[in-house]
Amino acid sequence: MINPVLTVHVSTVLLSISGFIFRGILHFRGSDLVNRKWIKITPHVIDTVLIISAIILLIQSGLNLLTTPWLLAKVIALILYIALGLIAFRFGKTTYVRMLAWSAAILLFAYICAVAVTKNPLLLF
Repeated sequence: MINPVLTVHVSTVLLSISGFIFRGILHFRGSDLVNRKWIKITPHVIDTVLIISAIILLIQSGLNLLTTPWLLAKVIALILYIALGLIAFRFGKTTYVRMLAWSAAILLFAYICAVAVTKNPLLLF
């Protein structure tokens, strides 16, 4: 049987990264759309649902964050992803730094997804 919380989690993962990429494209093209209220609020709603579903899945699984290396790697990578997103959209001083942070965040997001699928924080090793 498919876990509905997992379905919500995976769906919000896809919405979250799609929105991040979309906002980045708008931002770097200088679009006024980035200032629309719904574009500013929607990511917070999606990411809140994403984090809540992750916590519920953690509770359901009975896994211990500190003794499960792949899960700990995901959480650390998530914190770095958030930091890179802040640099990309708020704190980067130059367009180059912002684009570099945005690109690195996307790669880090891919890492998080790969770790989630493989349950291996080292991926290739």
